[in-house]
Amino acid sequence: MVSILSSFESRLMQLENSIIPVHKQTENLQRLQDNVDKTLSCLDHVISYYHVAKDTEKIIKEGPAGRLEEYLSCMAKIQKAVEYFQDNNPDSPELNRVKFLFEKGKESLESEFRNLLTRNSKPVPSVVILDLIAGDDDIETTDEMTLEHLPENILQDLICISGWLVEYGRNLDFMNVYYQIRSNQLDRSIRGLKEHFRKNSSSSGILYSPAMQNKRKDTPSKKAIKRPGKEDIMDSEIDSYIHCISAFVKLVQSEYQLLTDIIPEHHQKRTFDSLIQEALDSLMVEGENIVSTARRAIMRHDYSAVLTIFPILKHLKLMKQEFDQVLQGTAASTKNKLPVLITSMETTGAKALEEFADSIKNDPDKEYNMPKDGTVHELTSNAILFLQQLLDFQETASAMLASQEIGTSSSSYNSEFNRRLLSNYICKILGNLQLNLHSKAKVYEDAALGAVFLLNNFNYILKSLEKSELIQLVAVSQKHPDKAYRSHIDEQLQTYQRSWLKVTMPLTEGNLPAFQPGTKLKDKERQAIKDRFKAFNDGLEELCKIQKSWAIPDKEQRDTIRRAQKENVTVAYRVFWQRYSNVPFTKNVEKYMKYKVEQVEEMIEKLFDTSA
Repeated sequence: MVSILSSFESRLMQLENSIIPVHKQTENLQRLQDNVDKTLSCLDHVISYYHVAKDTEKIIKEGPAGRLEEYLSCMAKIQKAVEYFQDNNPDSPELNRVKFLFEKGKESLESEFRNLLTRNSKPVPSVVILDLIAGDDDIETTDEMTLEHLPENILQDLICISGWLVEYGRNLDFMNVYYQIRSNQLDRSIRGLKEHFRKNSSSSGILYSPAMQNKRKDTPSKKAIKRPGKEDIMDSEIDSYIHCISAFVKLVQSEYQLLTDIIPEHHQKRTFDSLIQEALDSLMVEGENIVSTARRAIMRHDYSAVLTIFPILKHLKLMKQEFDQVLQGTAASTKNKLPVLITSMETTGAKALEEFADSIKNDPDKEYNMPKDGTVHELTSNAILFLQQLLDFQETASAMLASQEIGTSSSSYNSEFNRRLLSNYICKILGNLQLNLHSKAKVYEDAALGAVFLLNNFNYILKSLEKSELIQLVAVSQKHPDKAYRSHIDEQLQTYQRSWLKVTMPLTEGNLPAFQPGTKLKDKERQAIKDRFKAFNDGLEELCKIQKSWAIPDKEQRDTIRRAQKENVTVAYRVFWQRYSNVPFTKNVEKYMKYKVEQVEEMIEKLFDTSA
């Protein structure tokens, strides 16, 4: 048994000794085969680089239009070939060939980027912009309005090209191309809106597209950025500018969203800054032109024209926060453009307010400039109109005054402080006006006409204050302004009524002879009675003739004065008439007892009425 096992072990050892060399030889052969395969594979890979130029040349020359994915795949092959030859065979002529193709392909991609952007970038239609602006105020929409500047497939192609140029092309020139093309479209969109306003300047209200008209509320509680005022060319230009400012913000917000998809993150702010410059500069220049026009108006003393900057300034301040958010990350010079314009407008407006107050005080007292009938002076109506127009821009006007008062922005001061400043300003205007009117009244030779002039003007001021919020503003600085003006009116009324003393004085008892009924009058007594009647008649006729041409525009005031004069004159005249109607002081009764009481009332009723 032991011998059998030993024999078996001996045979196994012999077999192992014969098999192991064969196994090792087989392993070596297999290793050689693998090496051959790897070598062949490497050779194939290397040889493939020599075929890249030939395989891709046609596609590269034809360009990426319509087959961007395939084109980028070819560019990837060319780039790998360039890298291979640079690392392994820099002297190979194939390196120059694939380099040429790579540069050619890069140029084609840049050209395709430009062409896609140029062909598909269009100005935003004006009605779409107006709907976008109005969407914040009184358009009922469930979804926020967005602009689609580019078709989705075009956008994706631009994103692909941009990504390749940044990662592999090592060329950022396409960003300049991007901002130039998009900047041009932004500027054209805003210019188109201006042209839209110019063509539709004769129409009233806000211009919306038909689609959005159907979505408007039946009774909107807000108006779009439309300011109240007369419809004329200047108003249209102001409305156009206000809407262009709002349009700029909306369009720029949309442009930034588009830019973030196409431009690499660390280049976005610089590119965005460049993109908005042309449109922003255009708006700022237009704003400065408006300020310059206002300054020229101040030099001509045409202060109402300066009011054109008030709605603009009001809107710019409302938009400033949104402006600042949009311009985040831009250069400091870009961010400062709007604040500089706002400051310029505030300074110009404040100067206009101050010079207007001085002009009211210093308006010359020229006889040719005075109303012959004592009606309301043009200075008064202009001053009140100016103050009434300020009511639409109280915050703006008070901020202007505050900026001059403290030399800095009024943003840190409360509204009550600004309101008091505006109240003080209005009181200053009214005070200057009152002093000037008193001075002008002295131009009239007839003191009664001067009194009528002042009465008319003070009454006009009071009624205008009471019909508007001006009375509340004045009351902030001056208690009971209505009582003060009524006191002035009563004072002038008394002065006017003194002109009728020449009519009523002859009717008084003073210096009249005492007599008993039936007693014969002496010649001196008869003459005294005649003189009284004659003085009354002459005075009545003279005053009625003169004062008939005078004017009291306020019907209520006119009727009040007539009633008071009728009462003052006819009561005394009736007593005088009754007393001497049966006294034989003359044979020619009609000559002296010329007017009956009723006739006197009729004559007084015709006062201040040239048509009577």
